[in-house]
Amino acid sequence: MEPAAKQKVIYITYLIAALDITWLFLQFSITPYLARRLGFDTIWFGYLQTTVGVIQLLGGPIYGRFADVFGARAALSVSCLASVVYFLLLAVADNTFMLFVHKLPAVFMHALPGAQMVVADLSENEKRADALGKLGLCFGIGMIAGSSLGGTLKSDYCILLNGVCIYLFQHYNSFMYYYKYNFYQKYIYNDYYDFYVCLEKGSSNSVFNLGEITRLMKFPGVAKTFTVKIISGLPAGIFQVMFSIIAINFFQLKAEQNGYLMAYFGIVQMVIQGAVIGRLTSRFSESSLMLLSVGISSLVGLAQAMMTNVFHFCLIVIPMMFSLSVFNVITDSMLTKSVSPSDTGTMLGLCASVQSLLRTVGPTIGGFLYEAYGVPSFGYIQCIINAAVFSFLLTTGGRSQPNRP
Repeated sequence: MEPAAKQKVIYITYLIAALDITWLFLQFSITPYLARRLGFDTIWFGYLQTTVGVIQLLGGPIYGRFADVFGARAALSVSCLASVVYFLLLAVADNTFMLFVHKLPAVFMHALPGAQMVVADLSENEKRADALGKLGLCFGIGMIAGSSLGGTLKSDYCILLNGVCIYLFQHYNSFMYYYKYNFYQKYIYNDYYDFYVCLEKGSSNSVFNLGEITRLMKFPGVAKTFTVKIISGLPAGIFQVMFSIIAINFFQLKAEQNGYLMAYFGIVQMVIQGAVIGRLTSRFSESSLMLLSVGISSLVGLAQAMMTNVFHFCLIVIPMMFSLSVFNVITDSMLTKSVSPSDTGTMLGLCASVQSLLRTVGPTIGGFLYEAYGVPSFGYIQCIINAAVFSFLLTTGGRSQPNRP
């Protein structure tokens, strides 16, 4: 595929990612208030978040493996269809049971990892971190648009969501028209072979082969980077999961104000991932940037422990988003470079499952910390854990794995 054609596909991927994140953050802004109207307290809201985490934790690696076997075209189509069902169920969620049921399609909702698979396959190794960082720019655009809409819309928001899901589905299919040619040789040719091999021999090409998924942990340095990604990301993940409760109870924000705050997050992230990360990756090594992000995250935790109002938090958001953005982009880039091209989908699925894992354990741990020790406890834990990870990376020399051949 010609470089210009590849770039065109990547740009369409960015557009699709921005649309998907917009509607995702729209429902993020609304769900806490909907849960409160249905009588959810902090504990039950934590159970709801944990349910989503468990569902996506199970679906992430399988989705990545599915993309490696059948191609990103099929994977993104499945993700989009699941989103349609998800929002249709949300539209009729008028009781506690339905609020839990509408989360079930989330097992296949991995549009952002799907977009990352496209970008990882079409970008060169030395430019991969920058290309993945641009997806964060799309994430910021979606966060701004979705949060603003979520803070403005009231009872009619479900109607908009349903129409938007159909619109998004059309965009996915339009995008796949361009994407099909590039992946014909890599995926379509092998689909029939894989189908018969899976039936006749139980081949390792099966989507549900856990051995093929866990095999990636044996590549040099992958287990170390993956472990750092989980441990360092845990405190920030807990804070993010509990932020909707913190915004309501600690900052005393209304739905509209919470939407504006999320839009501010998006603006900061757009600037960082669109204008900063690319320049950093061209000048510094990935191991140095990972070390930097972990160190800043530790200082952010200390600042969070001392904040007392939303103005303080707005000041903290800039270094917080910088550390999160750099850390996530760099670790994803390092991990995909450490495996073969045919395994990038599975690896990105595993990376997505890290966030799902954090959403699984985060509400339970976060609910306990919030009720027992208050908001400052999140900051102190983040400071201590990331300081320990920073010391570990400093003493072991950061990244030790070689790039894939």
